[in-house]
Amino acid sequence: MIKKLVIVFIALIAIQSYGQEGTASPYSFYGIGSLKFKGTVENRSMGGLSIYTDSIHVNLRNPASYAGKNLDVLNHESRPVKFTVGGTYANINLKSNTSEDNAAASTFDYLAISIPMGDFGFGFGLMPYTAVGYKLEAYNDEQISNRFKGKGGLNKAFLGFGYQATNTLSLGIDFQYNFGNIQNSTIEYIYDSDGNPAQYQARENNRSDLSGLNINLGTTYKVMITEKLELIGSVTYRPESNLTSKNERSFSTIATNSSNVEFAINTIEGDLGNLAETELVLPSRLSYGLGIGQPYKWFIGVESEYLKTSNFKNALYSNGVTYEDQTAFKLGGFYIPQYNSFSSYLKRVVYRAGLHFENTGLEIKNESIKEFGMSFGLGLPVGTFFSNANLGVEVGKRGTTNSNLIQENFVNFQLSLSLNDRWFNKRKFD
Repeated sequence: MIKKLVIVFIALIAIQSYGQEGTASPYSFYGIGSLKFKGTVENRSMGGLSIYTDSIHVNLRNPASYAGKNLDVLNHESRPVKFTVGGTYANINLKSNTSEDNAAASTFDYLAISIPMGDFGFGFGLMPYTAVGYKLEAYNDEQISNRFKGKGGLNKAFLGFGYQATNTLSLGIDFQYNFGNIQNSTIEYIYDSDGNPAQYQARENNRSDLSGLNINLGTTYKVMITEKLELIGSVTYRPESNLTSKNERSFSTIATNSSNVEFAINTIEGDLGNLAETELVLPSRLSYGLGIGQPYKWFIGVESEYLKTSNFKNALYSNGVTYEDQTAFKLGGFYIPQYNSFSSYLKRVVYRAGLHFENTGLEIKNESIKEFGMSFGLGLPVGTFFSNANLGVEVGKRGTTNSNLIQENFVNFQLSLSLNDRWFNKRKFD
């Protein structure tokens, strides 16, 4: 047990030390950032599909997964305690009609534990939910006119409960606390009569500290429709909730050196009046899906997701964006040649693949920002008791070069550890 916890924390520290920026997407300029958490590595390797649940992986999209049937190999007495930690390294090519650049970001994605309790189960953990990380410049006649920078994001700490209501139906609920901050700055450059930048420039600094509560509801239905085929259906729903945003604004006189490093000469605080504290909407989310497969062998499913992002608004910022409802379609599955093979390691590997189509909910210059991605992954058995390391790669694009916007071509490399152990053993002898 101690060894497995040590592995989890070493992995977490390694992921965090590798890089601190959660995203390098210019589209994180809008709203409360780009959606960071899209499921575990196992989910994302199947196109983001989250309807499949089992007894050896944590499904953080559906709290009904905390419950489940006990394992045959444990004489139907219990299920394993499950630990999981994951992270992502993203390489992004940013392309417009006139220029092209590359960026990279790496981040910790989640840390969670799921503990069985008979027909019940509960889980808790931490995950970055959205991320802000951009550095943008605007030019006028080859002279820089504005520079925009942003960082931060929204995190979630959660506690969830699941209940195996019948042999085929499980229910669950997550209680989630959202917290974090978003910081951004804007410089509008001024020049002298000879076209040289002024010695000092003015910078506007903004910070919003976010907090709020919400819940997430889930259900999973599993039934054998033949001797070999299992049908799985899943529904999750997160009601709309509010985030409290405590806002600060200041103005700085700055100077820059030859490397464009900014130095604040002096700073004065701004008065936001009734905008010092505002309410933001965390939109409702509904997802549902259906899949079919042979237990311990293969599975394929589809899932649809809807977020009511058209209800989002931020009174503090007006940045030329319209919010529309976010939609997503996911298709994916896995294949295991022979899960209990003793002669071949490769036969016990889980092979995953999927794809997703998404309307991100952003409309800029009358262009809907859309995303498409294909993903592949491996679940590699490690140690004992069904523990595994999960590797995933996702290739896709977001946005468009139309209307002088930016298209992101991304490659995401993902790694997670899913570790299992048994805490509670029924006594055979007194």
